[in-house]
This record gives sequence, structure tokens and C-alpha cells, in this order.
Amino acid sequence: MLLEDQRFLHEDLERLEQGISDRVAEDPRQLRDRLNRDHQISGFLTRIQEQSKRLIDIYNDADGLRRQEVQAISTGDPFDEFYKQLDEIKDFHRRYPNEPVENLERAYRKKGPGEGDLSAAEIDTMFTGEEAYGRFLDLTTLHEDYLNLPGVKRLSYLQYLDVFDVFTTPTLPVRRVDRTTEQYFNYVGRLASYLEDFLKRTRPLEDLDKFFTSIDADFEKAWDAQDIPGWGSEATVTGPARPPTGGEGGEGVWCADCEREFKNDNVYKNHLAGKKHLRAAEARQAREQNPGSTESTGMNARQKASALRLKERAVAEREFRAKRLAAAMQSLKSDTRVNVERKQGMTERERQMELDMLFADSVEGATTGPGGGDEDSDSDSDDKIYNPLKLPLAWDGKPIPYWLYKLHGLGVEFSCEICGNFVYMGRRAFDKHFNEARHIYGLKCLGITNTTLFREITGIEDALKLWDKIQRDKKKEKASTDNVVQMEDAEGNVMPEKVYFE
Repeated sequence: MLLEDQRFLHEDLERLEQGISDRVAEDPRQLRDRLNRDHQISGFLTRIQEQSKRLIDIYNDADGLRRQEVQAISTGDPFDEFYKQLDEIKDFHRRYPNEPVENLERAYRKKGPGEGDLSAAEIDTMFTGEEAYGRFLDLTTLHEDYLNLPGVKRLSYLQYLDVFDVFTTPTLPVRRVDRTTEQYFNYVGRLASYLEDFLKRTRPLEDLDKFFTSIDADFEKAWDAQDIPGWGSEATVTGPARPPTGGEGGEGVWCADCEREFKNDNVYKNHLAGKKHLRAAEARQAREQNPGSTESTGMNARQKASALRLKERAVAEREFRAKRLAAAMQSLKSDTRVNVERKQGMTERERQMELDMLFADSVEGATTGPGGGDEDSDSDSDDKIYNPLKLPLAWDGKPIPYWLYKLHGLGVEFSCEICGNFVYMGRRAFDKHFNEARHIYGLKCLGITNTTLFREITGIEDALKLWDKIQRDKKKEKASTDNVVQMEDAEGNVMPEKVYFE
């Protein structure tokens, strides 16, 4: 009965459209309810595509069954065909008496709090407690995997949140040979998979397939042009590069042969005569001449080089995908860092209270529903926070006491011209910002490398004057030590020329 299937599909599409319009008209207050609504709409849109495809196949009538059915109804006695189909329906229900009848109106109708909405329970199991229904990232497991990589430095979770999407040296101190290992390949794959899955869970209504396709296309272009940082041919790798941090005052030097960072030029120059550096330089030179001759195996050099390049391409593709996905969630990354810092300053009791409050909000949203009527509107008016003084909010979402606001001087503004005239509220935040990346980056843009001597200096002109004075003093001190004339008296005592003539 293709005509009945056709009518059923049309009805199903109309019910789906009505269900989507009912949910779009809502404006849930809780983040959990909004995610539940978006995932339901996403499921309805997917079903619309499937049902529309089935309906188009029926209209195309490739096998001619629909045309035969229409011809059978339109020719001859119509009641004969009617009673024939009626007998088929009765026979079906006689053989399957307990077969339920699908009620489309009830299937897509918005369920109330007491009707057992299973989609809300799926949202609860979709996110971890650290993710807080998609508000923050949960990279604790990936942080442990990162610490187990060969050659990496011991980083805290906060530091890892800043560098997890950077795959170039010296921020990622993993040698190029170690980046083709299975351990690193699995780590980058898990990172990219987590970010992609997190994006699908938090943005169900966006066209993410188009975004993922654009990432693959951009990678193909960049790989063909050898424009992937850290994955070009080794012959194009330049010599010592100055990393942004490390060493004394940011004067670190990077050795491309050893793939290692040294604190200053003296340590770097001394290591050049070492056996490890000589062996690493010889090995790198051999790889440049013949990339496939590093190991003696049965395959020839060209096959080995192509196999190595394919492995590097797979790793570079995962790194590129993880970097692009992290760039799409930049605000989420900063929010995660702020949340981790906030939780580190909380006691165990405060953390438990926050978890209880989050659970209570989710339970309240599940019991009252997004459209709770007059009682819900009354509770909304009661939950509004009275904050006429615009005080900062504490961990519980309520304004801090006014005496604490005055004690920390949070009403005093401190402007820093080096940070782009950024305003810091309170002396504590102002003192803390001298060691933060924003202020250090501003000094380095001015050509200042030793940032420890520029504390409490916020003006660009003052910083440049002090830096010029430091440079002049260094040159004068170096010139004075180099131009000292040594004199020797009759007894063999060595002294400066000035002391000798006096």
C-alpha cells in the first residue's frame, strides 16, 4: 500500500515541523534545558531528511509499483480493491493482536515533567561533571597522556590548558622522530576526537560537517604547499631559533640538530663540541641526504621515505584538526582556565556546595520544565540578584560583601599603557599582571627582553627610557672593563694605570 505509506510520510513531516516550531518558540532558562531542546530539534531535522528521501523514492516510482496501485484503484470496481485491502488489514491484526498503533501527535508533542522525557536523561549522561553541560572543557585524561609523552616538561593542568593546541617547538618539546611514534599518534588522535565530539554535543544545530570538510580541504592545501609548521622538509629547517620563553630573561636558544632548548648563547656554544650534538648533526645530515637510510631494513630507500612521509602526514593532519577545533572554541578555552583557577582557590566544602547547587538547578529544570507557568515566572522574579553597586560576583553567583570589596580596593582602577591601556580593578590584580602573558608580550613588542626589571612601569615612554639607560650602562661597563690598562711595578705587582701613577 504505497499510497498509504505516502500519506503517512506526509503526515509525519507535518508533525515533525509542528514539533520543531513548538520547541523553537520556547526559551528555556537552564542550560540543560536548552541543550535538550537543541538535540531534540536536531533529531527531528535528521528524521525529516530521512522521511523526505523515502517520499522522493515513492514519487520517483522506479519499480512502477505506485503506478500499478493507482491504476488498480482507478479501473474496475473501487469497492473490490477497498475490501481487499481491508481484509489484509484485518488479517494482519489477527496475526499480531498486540501490535501498538503509532500515534504521531503524541510522539512529537512536548512532554511534561511527569511524562518521563528520556531525552533529558540522555543530556545528563552526555557530559561529565567537569564539563558542566558544555560550559567548560575536561582535558584531565589528555593531560595525563601528555605528561607520559617522551621529552615533555612537567606542566600543571593550568599550563597545559594554554599549550595543548600548540604543536611547534619549543612549546612542544617533542622531537620530530618521537612525533611519529604510536604513543604520540594516539594522543593527538584522542585530543582531536574529543574536541570534535565536544563540538557536536554543544552545537547540535550547526552545520559542523561543512566545517570539518573545510578543515580537511585547508589541510590538503597547506600540506601540498609544505606550509604546515614543523612538518616541512628537514633541509628547510633553519638554524637556532629564539623561543618566546626560556633561559634568562627570555634569551633561550634552540638547537635544530638536537631539538633542544638552551638557556643562553654560552651554554649553546659549549654544547656544539659535545658528542651528542655531533652525532645528532650527522644523523640529521644523513636524513637530509637520504631520508630512507636511517634504518637498515629490507625495503629500499624510496619506499621507506614515502612510508615515513605518509606517517608524518597522518600525524600532521590530526594536529591541524585539533588546532583548528581549539581555535573555534577559544572563548571556551579561556573560560575553562578561569574555572580551574577558581576551583583551585575553593575549599572542599565550597566545591561540594557548588556541585549541590548545579544538581539542584538541573532537578528544578526537570521537574518544573522550561515553561512552568505563573509559578515559574514568580520564581524567576525571586531569583533576580539585587546588585545596585555592581559588585563582583563570588563563586556562588552572589555579590561579594561591600567591606570585602573596599578591603581589596576593587573599586580602584589601574591602567597599563603597555598592555594596550587595559584597566585592572584592584591593586592585587594590578600587581599580578606584571607576570602575566599580556604584559610580557607588550614589553617584547617594544624590544625589551629582560622583563624582571620593569615592575611597576606601565608607560611605554618610561619603559623605553629605562631600557635605553640599561643598554648604555651595559655598553659603558663593558667598554670600561675592556679598556683597563694593567701596569706592573718593580716588585711585580699588577695594578691599573690610574693607581700606578698615583
